Amino acid sequence: MKNATFRQLRIFTEVAHHLSFSKAASALHLTPPAVTMQVKDLESQIGFPLFERKGKTTYLTTGGEYMLVYARKLLGTLKDAQDAAERLSGIQTGTLLIGMVSTALYFLPKLLSEFKTDHPGVDVRISMGNRQKLLAWLRDGEIDMAIMGRPPKEISTRAEPFAAHPHVFVCSPSHILARTDDIMPAVLEAHPFIVREPGSGTLAALDRFFEQHRITPPVAMELESNEAVKQAVMAGLGISFLSLHTIKLELDQELLCVLDVVGAPVMRAWNLTYTLGKYLSPTAEAFRYFILERGERFLISEFQEHHLNLMHNTIKP
Repeated sequence: MKNATFRQLRIFTEVAHHLSFSKAASALHLTPPAVTMQVKDLESQIGFPLFERKGKTTYLTTGGEYMLVYARKLLGTLKDAQDAAERLSGIQTGTLLIGMVSTALYFLPKLLSEFKTDHPGVDVRISMGNRQKLLAWLRDGEIDMAIMGRPPKEISTRAEPFAAHPHVFVCSPSHILARTDDIMPAVLEAHPFIVREPGSGTLAALDRFFEQHRITPPVAMELESNEAVKQAVMAGLGISFLSLHTIKLELDQELLCVLDVVGAPVMRAWNLTYTLGKYLSPTAEAFRYFILERGERFLISEFQEHHLNLMHNTIKP
């Protein structure tokens, strides 16, 4: 394996990340045959296959899983060396690897566009996944930092809150509880819920609310995206619990209603999270400063009307 290149290791880890040669090729701006060729060459040097295919599905072999651990360590060490070199030279160019939970999709691209305007030499790459995926990417050094809610306790990280993140109960405008005041949590037990998938920070926050109020509403459906949840709620299939920052368009168009549940909104925080002991490149430091300085102001300006409505409903005369 002594002749393996870092390029081959990057391609290997990208295919392992997507479990797809075509998706890896797209992410790396290469052709699928080029990706296949590099993986085949790496496999010939190692002496065993890294992937196997069953039908249209690609899997890591047992040997591939072992090699992936070492490949990520090598690439992580190389990235740390590059970051240290940039820090020493003060260069504000390079690649910024950002992970985000899907809820951040509703505001982070606009913020990153502003950041790119200030730092045109930076190549920003975004990976999106639920909380468990972000934890794995941070642990394996696949991202520089993550935009997420509750920071992980499983690994040593630094989490810096930069904005309030309210979560609310929502329903369709035709729901029997729509526009009802002071709904006690116990009332929710009579209504089916549409929830996010296990590993989602939103589901974890909802479970804590249920536990605190000792209620167990029925779960009618479990979906893996905010958009799918919203469509199910708008169709009248149940109540849900979502970030306020994901439903601005639906509230503006009166497609969803925020339920006036006692104890809600549930206030969480947006955090910028990165592993302790990691060198932050000048590019990453610039983004850190940018998000801590502008993140809250941006969210307030984007969602001001709905934040004010929540405050009015929470603090009643």
